[in-house]
Amino acid sequence: MRWWSVANLVSNAGTWMQLTVQNLLVLQITGSAAATGLSMSVQAAPALFVSLLGGAAVDRWPRKLTVAVSQALLGAVAFTTALLVALDRVDMPALMVLAAVTGVIATVDGPACALLGNDLVPVEDVPSAIGVGALVHSAGRLTGTALAGVTVGFLGTSAAYAANGLSFLFVAAVVPFLRPSPGAVQEPVSAERAAPDRAEKGVRQGLAYFARRPRLVALAAVTGLSSVFGRNYGLTLAVLVTGPLAGGAGAFGTVSTVLAVGGILGAVLGARLRRPSVRTVGLLAAAGGLLQAAAGLSPSLAVLLVLVLPMAAVESVSDTAGTAVLQTDPPPHLRGRVLGVWSSVGTVWGLGGPPALGLLMEWAGTRGALVAGGLLIAGAIGAGLLARRRTAPAPAPAPVTLTAKDDDMTARTTLRTAA
Repeated sequence: MRWWSVANLVSNAGTWMQLTVQNLLVLQITGSAAATGLSMSVQAAPALFVSLLGGAAVDRWPRKLTVAVSQALLGAVAFTTALLVALDRVDMPALMVLAAVTGVIATVDGPACALLGNDLVPVEDVPSAIGVGALVHSAGRLTGTALAGVTVGFLGTSAAYAANGLSFLFVAAVVPFLRPSPGAVQEPVSAERAAPDRAEKGVRQGLAYFARRPRLVALAAVTGLSSVFGRNYGLTLAVLVTGPLAGGAGAFGTVSTVLAVGGILGAVLGARLRRPSVRTVGLLAAAGGLLQAAAGLSPSLAVLLVLVLPMAAVESVSDTAGTAVLQTDPPPHLRGRVLGVWSSVGTVWGLGGPPALGLLMEWAGTRGALVAGGLLIAGAIGAGLLARRRTAPAPAPAPVTLTAKDDDMTARTTLRTAA
């Protein structure tokens, strides 16, 4: 697990380095922010349509082989882009094609990597492993974003793509040496591959399982609310800082740094969860919504910074708990498909959330959007918890045991009445 975490840290740093450089490259080629957004959408779009097939492939193929091959393919795409940039042969159509190919490979690579990390530790340590993965992701994001500017400044744009390609190859080289610890869940690939009924291995089984599990549907609803009316702090807090709070780019950079630190702190706390539940996710998301509403009312940048840190930490713990529920609730042979369903649903939120939030900001203003969004998240989750509590069946009464002596006729009469 330590080797896997190191490999993921390297890979995440390389990925964020490439994402940062790719946005700058598109701006350099086209001079259009809309084109930059389009390139990001093209890379994310396959998750909406292909994730179900990718999840089914993860359930069907050996996990370690799947990860090694997908990482090698992602490395090949990164090296191809680096070569085109170095030869000055890159243009928007080529970048769009490469982004789409990357997105298709990621529909298999994402769930395979997530489940491979869980396969390395005992069942009771899976929530901690997920928390460590969240911590590695946050640290890799900070490292990669910082290294992007340094790499481009000293070595050029193509070097950033080449570095990302090397990071993928490093992961592929580590995978064959990974060994599960005692007590880890055995991967059910071989048994499922030998099953005669191939229809059960289709994507419909993952969809049906997800739809029949109320706790997964509730988790999707909570995460959807938080994704649409919260979380998009790159938009809402940027406008709040530069508008009502009269700050500049430097002030927003400080807020972004505090958000990142809070996310890392939350990942550390989330790694200590032992039995996360949907109720835990909902309560944490509601607390994050209330903190968001308070942040929207911040009278100064200093007050905002005080609120942003716990807000990011609470939401990071909520994310870690939700991921743990998502990856441990389904049986092992269905987890890839369930993650595929989740990826498709998450893509819908990712594409629809910013426009919906933008409309809310147009209607209510930046402060109003933060306050209304936070209260809506907390109120909807609170109403759902109350409704569930009222409709839950009452616990069965404890059985009454009466002990009587042989000559105690009163007690015998009581026993007959009870019978």
